[in-house]
Amino acid sequence: MSYDLHISESPAYAPFFGYMGAASAQVFTVLGAAYGTAKSAVGICAIGVMRPELIMKSVIPVIMAGIIGIYGLVVAIVLRGIVGDAGVRGTAMQPRLFVGTVLILIFSEVLALYGMIVSLILTMG
Repeated sequence: MSYDLHISESPAYAPFFGYMGAASAQVFTVLGAAYGTAKSAVGICAIGVMRPELIMKSVIPVIMAGIIGIYGLVVAIVLRGIVGDAGVRGTAMQPRLFVGTVLILIFSEVLALYGMIVSLILTMG
């Protein structure tokens, strides 16, 4: 079984849709992050008037909304193909490697999120 694809076998517009997919992954997640930040800012202003001591705890939704934009950047980079030719070819030859690769990407990306959660738990006690 061969996985070789030649340029002549794919349509001329295929790269356009590939790059548009990567651009869409970045643009729409950043727009969602901006919307989440704006909605959180309204809540931060309201809590600043009612209970000023809770302003720093109110910043957490802004951080979470920013993480969405970072995940969009990661998806755009992965779709662009910077993950590596060896990983893609390895997945083509051994399809069971795909799940492990995705899990490694997910766990390495959320490491900072876990650190923030642990620090919040430690500061509350």
